[in-house]
Amino acid sequence: MTVFFNLIERLRGGAIPAVCGAIVCVALIGAAGARPDQPVSDSVGVIDGEAIAVTGPMSMEVVNGQVKTVLHNGSDVRVKSGNARIDLVEGGQISICGPAHLSVLKSGGSLTIALDTGTVHVRIEHELPLNIYTPLIQVQTVAIGDGPRDALVGFDSSGAMCIRANLGAIRLEQQLTGQNVIIPQTGDVFLFSGQLEHLRTSAGHCACALQIAKATPPPQPPATQFATVEPLPPNEEPIYQFVMPPLIYEANAKVQPEPEIDPRMIVVIRGVRVRPTLIFQGRVEGDAPSAVTPAPTPTPGVASNSSKPTAPASDSFVNRVRNFVRKLLPSGS
Repeated sequence: MTVFFNLIERLRGGAIPAVCGAIVCVALIGAAGARPDQPVSDSVGVIDGEAIAVTGPMSMEVVNGQVKTVLHNGSDVRVKSGNARIDLVEGGQISICGPAHLSVLKSGGSLTIALDTGTVHVRIEHELPLNIYTPLIQVQTVAIGDGPRDALVGFDSSGAMCIRANLGAIRLEQQLTGQNVIIPQTGDVFLFSGQLEHLRTSAGHCACALQIAKATPPPQPPATQFATVEPLPPNEEPIYQFVMPPLIYEANAKVQPEPEIDPRMIVVIRGVRVRPTLIFQGRVEGDAPSAVTPAPTPTPGVASNSSKPTAPASDSFVNRVRNFVRKLLPSGS
């Protein structure tokens, strides 16, 4: 009996560490498998612009059928010309007016912008702590109540620093001396050489408008979009065009899945040349109808002359003498 209990104790002593090790392995495997599916906490936002260069941590994502660049903690952004826009993950927007150079840092739920050159216009709707660092001045946005914050910070061509508090207040701090000052809402100031003693009131010294994102409709499936068929030249065979559903590409997948295409979604377009309808142009010619000549209207004198009886042409000399004698003699003789 004693040997049996000793055997049980030995099995328990070896099974407990084995079970613990198995639990730890399962937990690590589960964490490793779930890590790619979890949202990255250091994502700053999606950047969009015409002439931009991004270095450092970043990723590519497909948004509404378009490939977008996502900035992460430590991304370095350079706007060569024009404007750029960053749509923040927490909500809000940062417009960058170039030429500009800055870096974005995100840690502990707060966002920091290290601005070297250029101008940024920031609008934040939610409670996201935001600090903007320049070589000598630290800018911190201060919300009034639960309202949004809208601030403009940048440098002009002469090197003067522009600060504008459109919504909310702005706290300025000199990094070397620790001196600070509060810019109230609607305040517009600029300073030279990074010294708060040289703070001056400005009126629109710097400008950088917010770039409103245009809502792009989602792309329609190609099966419902029929291509226009161009007319073919004479003596040419028809052209057949096949329209198929779009193929799916997963950037995170090492091996792309096989496409599942329904043959009923494939459309065949046959381009032909339509003959034009025969149209004859001209006029019909024939014999012209004869013109009817109206009868002339008789004159009064001509009409009276025509009414008198004419003497017969066969009247002889004897008949004329007889008629003369009868006129001379009385009617009774």
